Amino acid sequence: MLRLILLGAATFFVLTVASVKAADLKPGDAAPDFSLPGSDGKMYKLSSFKGKKVVVLAWFPKAFTPGCTTECKSFSQNGKILKETKAAYFMASTDTAEENKKFAEAHHADYPILSDPDKKVAEAYGVVHEGRQVPERWTFYIGKDGKIVFIDKKINTATAAEDVVAKVKELNAH
Repeated sequence: MLRLILLGAATFFVLTVASVKAADLKPGDAAPDFSLPGSDGKMYKLSSFKGKKVVVLAWFPKAFTPGCTTECKSFSQNGKILKETKAAYFMASTDTAEENKKFAEAHHADYPILSDPDKKVAEAYGVVHEGRQVPERWTFYIGKDGKIVFIDKKINTATAAEDVVAKVKELNAH
């Protein structure tokens, strides 16, 4: 009987741990690593920034849609103040690399827009999940240690860049 109880408890524990979703990421958790193509033709790997730079990863739903265009323009128009934070910053979507390249060119993006068309990284970050096939508009702040420092789930697309600068300074993450 005790063996059955222990087996049941162990099974429950395994199932519970397995059911923790990426959407449950929180500050202090290790950020899921990624290697994604940028709109500039380069590959970007999160682990290559470890120990060197804070990383800001701003997920957006779909290129060329109104809110995403506003957010992209905010980052483009405020490149100077973003660069002053010394953080590596990216927008990211599940659009193809070709689509994001066109999007970046159309809005004069001076930063890489990352593409995750197979949605594996988006799922790891919890921005794509059951009932949500395009990414949530969430911004992840990742410290030099590779851990999530903050997750912003309430993005003002018009002031996205200024908000990133303020948050990086507030977190003293530069």
